[in-house]
Amino acid sequence: MPLEQANQMLPRFFRVRQEYPTPRLGDLRRSVSAAIHTAGLFDRLNPGDSIAITAGSRGIHNISQILRELVDQLRQVGVKPFLVPAMGSHGGATAHGQVALLASLGVTEGAVGCPIKSSMETIVVCQSDEGFPVHFDRCASEADHVLVVNRVKPHTRFHGAIESGLMKMMLIGLGKHAGAIVYHRASQSFSFDQIVRSVARIVIDQCRVCGGIAILENGDEETAEMVGIPAREIETTEPSLLQRVREWLPRLPFDRAELLIVDEIGKEISGTGMDTNVIGRKKSDHYVEGLESPAIHSIYVRRLTEGTAGNASGIGIAEFCHQRILEQIDFQKTRINCLTAGHATGAMMPLSFPTDKDAILAALSQRGWVESVDSRIMWIRNTLKLREIQCSEVYWEEAHRRPELVILNDPTDLEFDSSGDLFECF
Repeated sequence: MPLEQANQMLPRFFRVRQEYPTPRLGDLRRSVSAAIHTAGLFDRLNPGDSIAITAGSRGIHNISQILRELVDQLRQVGVKPFLVPAMGSHGGATAHGQVALLASLGVTEGAVGCPIKSSMETIVVCQSDEGFPVHFDRCASEADHVLVVNRVKPHTRFHGAIESGLMKMMLIGLGKHAGAIVYHRASQSFSFDQIVRSVARIVIDQCRVCGGIAILENGDEETAEMVGIPAREIETTEPSLLQRVREWLPRLPFDRAELLIVDEIGKEISGTGMDTNVIGRKKSDHYVEGLESPAIHSIYVRRLTEGTAGNASGIGIAEFCHQRILEQIDFQKTRINCLTAGHATGAMMPLSFPTDKDAILAALSQRGWVESVDSRIMWIRNTLKLREIQCSEVYWEEAHRRPELVILNDPTDLEFDSSGDLFECF
């Protein structure tokens, strides 16, 4: 179909900017020092003690600087810190792959100033009350102390008082690939909340966990707070931190759409490539359940991020994708990650198309009894970058009524290049 004819079938788009709370951390060094003291670490550590510090796979803002500052301040009291990758099956479920993944996040031995000890080997601490083995990173098990560092945020597949954070890091991160398989399998029989509480309690009691550093981020992916927590208070403290983060979580500006266009997905953006807390498919890949919001009929994904290194976990949540994604996927990494997470459908392939124009028109053919030019469409870069969004003209009047939305331009036609792909706008 000629581009001119395609544009006649598509709505015009305007750009909005969302205003939402963005608390920001002050002085990093002072904040790390305060978190260390609040966690009571100096009361438990002795000169010469070794301490394993967890380093996860999520794209945490300033993570290299945060870890460097932790290492520096712990060394000042004579402690010997080292990092352990704590990321379940990520990085292809290999020791080398996990070190490489950390390096892609700026976390290297040179950057943080201490060794990184990476192994996929675990010890089995004991059997949980539910009857499954509790795995724990062997390198961490050999340290005198373990400090758990992670961002607290809503999980993409589970809902509860405890989701993604320090408790989950002790469960799946430090459980490595073997533990991740066990726990995700167990989640088919027990609630995630029950599993994470059960295992974390065991790990704290038997694996010399000395405390946790919880990192909270605002809606612009900036560090908002760092909270130090004594080990035995992590379980009771984390729920209130999660609730605080929920209040800052950016969302799509409108609660219904025939189509959501997503420029990129990747593991550094979300465990499911795109955050289901944003797109509204937390319980089911292709429709919303209960009071979930927003209700998105179809999702079109244009590419993988470079940082995801071919891991396309979550691509199965989309109905449509650009053909280039098939060339970007590392199918082995994707399979391992999705099977380990108990989310096999997350690796299933959407319908692929050679151009953006073809994919968008195909998606709109499934829209129901709505004229194409009246279709509700939102276009985002990814589910972390939601400050500015392209919206189809049908939202125009509502956007004017919403004080938290700033309209940046009048509606205009989508712009495609000669091959039928969209010009980049983010």
